[in-house]
Amino acid sequence: MLIGVPLETVAGETRVAVTPETAKKLVAQGHTVRIQRGAGVAASAPDEAYTAVGAELTDAPGAFGCELVLKVRAPQAEEVGRMKPGTVLVGMLNPFDAQGLQRLASAGVTGFALEAAPRITRAQSMDVLSSQANIAGYKAVMIAANVYQRFFPMLMTAAGTVKAARVVVLGVGVAGLQAIATAKRLGAVIEASDVRPSVKEQVESLGAKFIDVPYETDEEREAAEGVGGYARPMPQSWLDRQKAEVAKRVAQADVVITTALIPGRPAPRLVSAEMVRSMKPGSVIVDLAAAQGGNCELTEPGRTVVQHGVHIVGETNLPALVAADASSLYARNVLDFLKLILTKEGGLKIDLDDEIVAACRVTANGEVTRR
Repeated sequence: MLIGVPLETVAGETRVAVTPETAKKLVAQGHTVRIQRGAGVAASAPDEAYTAVGAELTDAPGAFGCELVLKVRAPQAEEVGRMKPGTVLVGMLNPFDAQGLQRLASAGVTGFALEAAPRITRAQSMDVLSSQANIAGYKAVMIAANVYQRFFPMLMTAAGTVKAARVVVLGVGVAGLQAIATAKRLGAVIEASDVRPSVKEQVESLGAKFIDVPYETDEEREAAEGVGGYARPMPQSWLDRQKAEVAKRVAQADVVITTALIPGRPAPRLVSAEMVRSMKPGSVIVDLAAAQGGNCELTEPGRTVVQHGVHIVGETNLPALVAADASSLYARNVLDFLKLILTKEGGLKIDLDDEIVAACRVTANGEVTRR
């Protein structure tokens, strides 16, 4: 199989879909891997590292002209035009981007969106959302510690005692749990909130306190359980009670990290302008949902702003700030997915009886297959 790996062209994207480690494995399996020159440089993978493991260097047309194209982000319009009908594309294609999927379908591209993989045990090794969210949660705390003008841990010095930072994490999925663990390692005192009661034990196991908002109706309990490991929109009655409880904690916090996302929907608003005004000067908010509108009302995607004395970080692609490890994990996810669609003889076999393959396929035969 002729496999192409283009340079990512979305602004700020530094990751690469294939690392020298995974390129070596693909070459060993008998595939020809063509890497666009410079594709891995921003992820600490120079061209020489690829050629050393048997990959070939090429230009953009050469990478997009392969039978199988591996990317991190969905291709832009001009890149889609470089792919031939029948090309198989694997990457984070955003299955909720109807226009982008239609563009791929019209070009005759068979697309596999790795974000659409079901959250089942067999798919864990190819779960790109978890691998990248894990990095985002870690980096969010690192950014917060850098912006925050005080220490995270409690320090007892000859000049007096410095109190530990109070961190509030809103949304306890993979990113939130990693944020809790990282902040704990730095010595912070942490509280966390989530709509799902099942995460309370996980939060407490990491040394944080869970902000508990009791459920008063069966509707609230049912929504809180979520679907397939993802959160569902909660009834307004519960959201109102949660908002009041969270507002108290936010006012006392030094750092707030928000991670709440619902697939295919704008990010839920968890931190209002009034809550920001209640925070102490010098406090920090890191909004991991900035790319989808933000969990904070005052977040400006792609920018760090100061509002009412509070620094609000709206970074939209935190994994790209840890490009080497983010690429390494993502490339392994891709490699494990390829095991499902590539035969041992080096050919392509798309088995739609496989629930992972079927779930990830978003375009085929000139049509959008995911609705």
